[in-house]
Order: sequence, then structure tokens, then C-alpha cells
Amino acid sequence: MALPASLVQTLTTATPTDAWTAIFTHAWDICAKPLSAASAPSTVARRDREIASLDLFLASAGWDLWASLETAVEQTADTLAAWWAGQTGGRAVLILDALSLRELPWILHGAKERGYVVHGAKATAAELPADTTPFAKALGFGQRSALENNGAGSSHRLPGARTEALGMPWADCAQMVGSEPDWVLWHHWPDERVHDLSVAGQGISALTHETASQLTDDSFWALVERLTTGRRLVITSDHGYAASGLFPDAPNDQARYLKERFKSSRLTKPSNDPCPWLPPVELTISSRHGRHCYALGRRKWKSQGGYPTLAHGGLSVLEIAVPFIELGRVA
Repeated sequence: MALPASLVQTLTTATPTDAWTAIFTHAWDICAKPLSAASAPSTVARRDREIASLDLFLASAGWDLWASLETAVEQTADTLAAWWAGQTGGRAVLILDALSLRELPWILHGAKERGYVVHGAKATAAELPADTTPFAKALGFGQRSALENNGAGSSHRLPGARTEALGMPWADCAQMVGSEPDWVLWHHWPDERVHDLSVAGQGISALTHETASQLTDDSFWALVERLTTGRRLVITSDHGYAASGLFPDAPNDQARYLKERFKSSRLTKPSNDPCPWLPPVELTISSRHGRHCYALGRRKWKSQGGYPTLAHGGLSVLEIAVPFIELGRVA
């Protein structure tokens, strides 16, 4: 689907900050509409293809915008730390690893249906690379496992929090949340399933089925209820993911190049040799987490065992943009 003319004008004439704001807003507007469980797989796939027009722009006419991402867009870690510092009263954070904008409706509209107050909802940006450890480091944790069993210490950006990182069922997680005023719970879902379902024959359809079940389940909302008891809650993520099984095959010469450079990944070490195509098929970017080379846009290629149908670490909108939702209880 073609981008609206007004959006194209913004993307080609505005400052990087305004251009990225327009990109995130357009992606949010596509993804935020309510979903029904019966039609969710087909609807999510259609929305994913609609967002492909943004990725095409960002891999062609607008590829230079990626270099400004870190400075032009609200970073999730920085936004979370600022929220934590400015919040009075109890605070809670639920990080759902690899939650993307695709899953936004189940939380946003589920919260309203269950009587929660949505105090704020927006898209923020993952770290570069869009992976778990850079986000943990941006918050001062070193790595995700540092949060386990309240082991994060005090030298991070969410001071005073009782911390936990786990992949247990929602009901078991809810039982672990005690009366401490400040909580940070980093759950391994859906990232663990992104990797499990990245094989041929699974992919975005299977993950969407599971997402619809998980995020409408009473046990998930029982966890939300515990976290919002005496606390304001932010639900967010470290990064999103690409439905790479929906990507078109790269042309043969580009496919050979990408296979050699990236194997089955979307992230690799920089090379001293320039990319032989313009617009490029890869970008090397220096971020606060170092210098890395990223697969750019929506391309897939054959690799040993098959290119994954779900992946993250590259440069596409739904790998980078994540929900940042602030919930509270009715007074």
C-alpha cells in the first residue's frame, strides 16, 4: 500500500525528529486498532504488509534517516528512566521481551475493557542493536539475568525497585509480586516464542494465535492487577521483531552477498568494504552500544536451515518501534 502523499511530503522535507515522529505515528495508527481473535492472524499480516511501505521508504529514499534514530526518537530506556524518576507513589514496570506494536491492541483495548485507566500510550524506540542486552545495559542492568531474584543491586536507572526476570506462567508471576512499592518484572515472553516459532510453517500466524490467547487470558490480567495495586504501571518492551517470513526474496546477487555477510542473522560486525549497492542493503551505524552492521529493510535470503520467519536485530520499523503504555486503577 502506498504511503499517503502528506506523509511522503513530511518524510522528504521535515527534520529527522519530525520525520521519525511521523513514521512512528503512522505505524501506531495502523497497529492500534482493535483485533478479534478469529481474524487476528490475517489482520496482523495485512497490517504488517501495510507497514512495508514505510520500510521501503527507509530502505530507499530515506535510508539516511537511520543514522539519526538514536538522537531523533525517544529511546525506551531513557523514557522509562525519566518516567520512574518523575513518578510519585508506587511504580511498576512490566517488560515483555520482544513485544512489538502488533500486540498493542490486546493490551490497549483490553485494559479499557477491564476498567483500567490508560494514562499514556505511545511508541518509543529500541536500542541499536535491537536486542535484549543493549536495552538492559541502557537501564544500567548489564544483562537481563541481573534482575533475577532481586539481584540487580542499586546502581541502575530504576532505583529502589524489587526486580525479577523469568519466563513462568502469568499466574505464578502474579503470586511473586509482593507489597513492595516499586517493581520491575522482565518476562521472557514473547521473545522465547519468537525464536521457537521462527521455523518454516510457523512464523507470524502461529505467534499471533498465541498472542491472542496469552494477552486476553485472565491470568495475564491478574498479573496486571497485582502490579497496579498501589502502583502506576508501565508495560513496554526491549525491542520488537520482524515477520521476516513475509519479506520478499532478495535478488540473487544481493541474496548471495547478504548470506555471506549475515548468515541467518540481521546483525553482524562492520566491514571495511563499502556496500556495493546504493541504496544499500546494509547499514553500519555507531550507537551508544558500539558500531554494528545491520540488514536494512525487508529482504530475505536462503541460508543453512532456512532464513528465520521471525527475527530481530535489523533495521525495520516493527523491529525498532515498541509500545510504551502507562496504566493505573480507577481511584
